[in-house]
Amino acid sequence: MEIVTTKPFKSSSNISEIVSKFAKVCKLRSTGVFPSESNGAVVEESSDATTEEAECDGVKVHPQPSEPKSEGNVCGDAEIVKLFDVVSALKLAYVKLQEAHIPYNPKMIAAADELVMAELEALFKIKRAYKEKQFGKLKSDSTRLALLQVKTEVQERLLEELKSKVKAKNSEVTWLVEELKELDVGNAKLTEKIKQKSLERKFEIFLNIGGFQKAFTAASKSIHDFGKPLISLMKASGWDLDLAAKSIEGEAVYSRRSHKKYAFEAYIARRMFTGMSLKKCDADYVRRFDDPIDALIEDPKSNFSKFCAEKYLLVVHPMMEASFFGNLDHRTFVSSGKHPRTLFYQIFARMAKWVWVLQGIAGSLDPKAKAFTVKGGSDFSDAYMESVEDDKECENGSVQGQLKQRVEFMVMPGFKIGETLVKSRVYVSKFMESSNGKY
Repeated sequence: MEIVTTKPFKSSSNISEIVSKFAKVCKLRSTGVFPSESNGAVVEESSDATTEEAECDGVKVHPQPSEPKSEGNVCGDAEIVKLFDVVSALKLAYVKLQEAHIPYNPKMIAAADELVMAELEALFKIKRAYKEKQFGKLKSDSTRLALLQVKTEVQERLLEELKSKVKAKNSEVTWLVEELKELDVGNAKLTEKIKQKSLERKFEIFLNIGGFQKAFTAASKSIHDFGKPLISLMKASGWDLDLAAKSIEGEAVYSRRSHKKYAFEAYIARRMFTGMSLKKCDADYVRRFDDPIDALIEDPKSNFSKFCAEKYLLVVHPMMEASFFGNLDHRTFVSSGKHPRTLFYQIFARMAKWVWVLQGIAGSLDPKAKAFTVKGGSDFSDAYMESVEDDKECENGSVQGQLKQRVEFMVMPGFKIGETLVKSRVYVSKFMESSNGKY
């Protein structure tokens, strides 16, 4: 049998150098091809990973338990698997290269050499990709760092601006606090002045309330004075006075038949005070004239003139005027802005004058002055009412019962000016309340 002596293989290429480096990085157990095996099978001896130690660059590395991949790893699981596949393929290619030498087969050597070169190229590609990722990561980190630095600079500038604004606001707050202190001092002084003025005003109202009470009495008397010719004209014109009084106050009970005149006075007062606002007006101007017609003629467009015309048309019904005079000349004159100098209209104008003066004085004394009314059927109270009749009590009321007074209707409204109360004028009926509660 011819024994073929194998010549050591020396490649002129850099395969030996690459393989040497590869073997140095991960030292493999020697791989032998046993000539006795005719089928050319390759037996590879590997060390047990649990009992032997791998060597890299002469440094022993003990096997470590696998650790979970951190978020900062550059290579993912797929890249590591690919790297292991390439290394395995390179090892297999290297084994084939060794096999090609025993027996020596130039074609198989060339093919194995190409295969080793291809696997090495794949390994180099993985290395380049790793370096590119490393470079990209560094570049990305540097870009991110630059962006963060720019944002930080912007935020620092904003912070400086905010500090400047806060400083300005603090100065403004300090100035406003000082101004507030000055305003508080000024308000305290004004409050004291207001209190003083209020006391003076109350004293002034107290002093001038007598003038209002006189005007109230005059207005009440002028309504009574206008009621007299009105009733006389109604009687002369054939009016049923009982029926007319009942149409005004249907539920009223009169102690005397002559007291029905108060129903007519209540009707006139309601019409004169309807819609009246207690506000300051030219009362002094009207009060200067003894005859109010002179004031109306002197200034036919005054507020008092408009007041007279409005109230006349409201108080004197057209049927009433037609039955009194046989015509509507008074209404025609008044509607056109004129005021007739008849006795009837003069009496009406005098009444209108005192009602006008009454509201003017109330408004000048107290802007919050107001009138109040009393409903029929209410119990009489001398705190804010006065009877139009002067009778104090019934002659019979003493032993078996107590005298009671009930409001039948209101003749004149009352007024509240400041702290002063001007009583309303009412018509009352008197009756006896027996000891067992029956009337």
